[in-house]
Amino acid sequence: MDSYTSFAQVYDLFMDNVDYPAWCEYIKSLLKEYGINDGLILDLGCGTGTVTELLADAGYDMIGVDNSCDMLEIAEEKKEKSGHDILYLMQDMREFELYGTVRAVVSVCDSVNYILEEEDLLEVFSLVNNYLDPGGMFIFDMNTRYKYEQMGDCTIAENREESSFIWDNFYDPEEEINEYELAIFLKEQGDLYRKFEEVHYQRAYDPEVVKALLEKAGLELVAVYDAFTREPVREDSERIYFIARECQKKEKM
Repeated sequence: MDSYTSFAQVYDLFMDNVDYPAWCEYIKSLLKEYGINDGLILDLGCGTGTVTELLADAGYDMIGVDNSCDMLEIAEEKKEKSGHDILYLMQDMREFELYGTVRAVVSVCDSVNYILEEEDLLEVFSLVNNYLDPGGMFIFDMNTRYKYEQMGDCTIAENREESSFIWDNFYDPEEEINEYELAIFLKEQGDLYRKFEEVHYQRAYDPEVVKALLEKAGLELVAVYDAFTREPVREDSERIYFIARECQKKEKM
């Protein structure tokens, strides 16, 4: 089953507890720390475009890439309302293509955890490196092994007037794969609901493995933080941020 098809219709509804403006302020602070105050930025795994829109609000020129047509349809609706000139591309992050280079690539909300194989993650990093300006920055977050272990095997459910979902979570510590099965109930008319089902898989990566893959792709890892701070990663960090820099290209004379 594909991910983020039917769930795309209720994604923003069930993510309304996320403080996206504060999240975006953290991203902007990291960008500015490395001298990126404007210019073209790629939001890789942009989903419904919430962060993409907020970065556009901040004055950045934005490109959004996602492999879910349903998520991008919602992102396009937001673009029509805001009037931002955002280019959205439906592409797999393992194979994405741009028309030129960008000053930075950002990828948030554990999008990179959906890459399940190291060789595929290396390909993502290599493509990022390829499309970064000389000295460009790559900022991305990942869920940690600790977070998946804490979730373990559990069921999460939420009931709203217009939709509900049941999330059955499973974590395989040997494979380091977190699986969650979603049953989504969307209200159509009257008291009738339509049921949809999706299965999502994410992988926990050791930070040292991520660092090695970044370096192999030609990127320099400059910092790893406990999410939304400038503090070192802790044993109980649930989300961490990686900041990497393109370091192999030479400026054209």
